[in-house]
Amino acid sequence: MQGALVMYPIYTFGSDAQKNKWLPLLQQGKAIGCFGLTEPQFGSNPGGMLTRAVKQGNSYILNGEKMWITSGSIADLAVVWAKTEDDQIRGFLVEKGAPGFKTWEVHGKWSLRASVTSGLAFVDCQIPEENLLPGVVGLKGPLSCLNQARYGIGWGALGAAMACYDTALGYAKTRKQFANKPIASHQLVQEKLAWMITEIVKGQLLALHVGRLKDNGRVDPAHISMLKMNNVAIALETARKARDILGANGIVDDYCIMRHMNNLESVYTYEGTNDIHKLVIGERITGYCRVCVMSEAFHPTHLKRVKSCMLWGRCPPRRAPARRSYVPCVHVPLG
Repeated sequence: MQGALVMYPIYTFGSDAQKNKWLPLLQQGKAIGCFGLTEPQFGSNPGGMLTRAVKQGNSYILNGEKMWITSGSIADLAVVWAKTEDDQIRGFLVEKGAPGFKTWEVHGKWSLRASVTSGLAFVDCQIPEENLLPGVVGLKGPLSCLNQARYGIGWGALGAAMACYDTALGYAKTRKQFANKPIASHQLVQEKLAWMITEIVKGQLLALHVGRLKDNGRVDPAHISMLKMNNVAIALETARKARDILGANGIVDDYCIMRHMNNLESVYTYEGTNDIHKLVIGERITGYCRVCVMSEAFHPTHLKRVKSCMLWGRCPPRRAPARRSYVPCVHVPLG
């Protein structure tokens, strides 16, 4: 989060003064940052955000609320996304202690319990004009940050899966049942272990391939959606199968299984829900914009125009086809 959602937007979209002030502190851990995009009423549809920033002289006045913000109440700096008077989404650096800015912690969580989760509120919060991120306008800003974070999640989920697999394998080799034989000798247990290691290795290969595409500047957001969607799903299923192998021991804190399972339940929907990632992939391979299909509208199949709609919410002009069969399916390999 610190790198992908705080340092990345400052490095990519910030002014030289913003970079010089914050990047060294954030990199050294002398400052903690948070990322304010999600709101109580808007999660999967960030373009509907209600937080507003109004220009007054040399300042912006922020009003609104953000929710489910990691490290929000302990952060020294919040990267906050809000709509300006021209209805464009812009990024702002809100420093701890700014007038009209308050935070609170979310309690009672059964998942991600080691993480500080917070709400942010802005009531006539005055932000200096120089705290505006000058290098980006629109949803491209926050969504490009999310792509960085989702890529990391694709790897991190595999770590949880590997821990669950290793725990289940070790347990199965030492736990004896039926003729005093290790349960690892039972074919149904072997089937579960074989599924786990196969899916983990496939997930590693997918993450490696997407990483290479990213290094070469060829990665598409749909690649990252596929990575995050697949690896979190198989990690969650691995945790469930591991819990099954451990039986009652799988629910106690002597083992890591339930901790990973509960955390993965959150990861399954944060940074883009499983369903949203399916829609991103579906739109990329068919050329149909998910928003416009739901409204029975039609998009030209020119990929770049459709891609701009998918990523940044700038839909191309809508035209009604004479008949549905007129619209060809656009198949674009994701390799």
